Amino acid sequence: MQQTPIEQSEPTDVSAPPRSVCIIEDDEAIADVLAIRLARQGFTTFTAHNGHQGVELACSQHPNLVLLDLGLPDISGFNVCQELVENPATNDIPIIILSGMQRPDIIRRSRSAGCRYYVRKPYDPNALLVLIDQAISETEGL
Repeated sequence: MQQTPIEQSEPTDVSAPPRSVCIIEDDEAIADVLAIRLARQGFTTFTAHNGHQGVELACSQHPNLVLLDLGLPDISGFNVCQELVENPATNDIPIIILSGMQRPDIIRRSRSAGCRYYVRKPYDPNALLVLIDQAISETEGL
């Protein structure tokens, strides 16, 4: 009886810790789509649907990156961003703001609050994944 060789995939690097993303987004459908897409890329995700939960989650889980919506039901995403940047426990976490706001000063305000990148909704999901990888790599290189 002839045996068929077992096909093996390339071994994964077990020494590399899993990358994680905290999604702070009040729209559950958008948060779910982001979480599914990121999980397919090997990320662990944590989701909060308001700003206070998001800050608590980022502090307790210390993710590799935060994806933050500006239009949250309880506090402004600008305030969440600034709070995370000013907190010694979370100030090393890069923040990408995802927002549909169209005001001319929005990018400047986002940057002054401390975000790494601003992405306007609707966004290209592949471009967002590239930015996520880039922001995490930049932070790890510090």
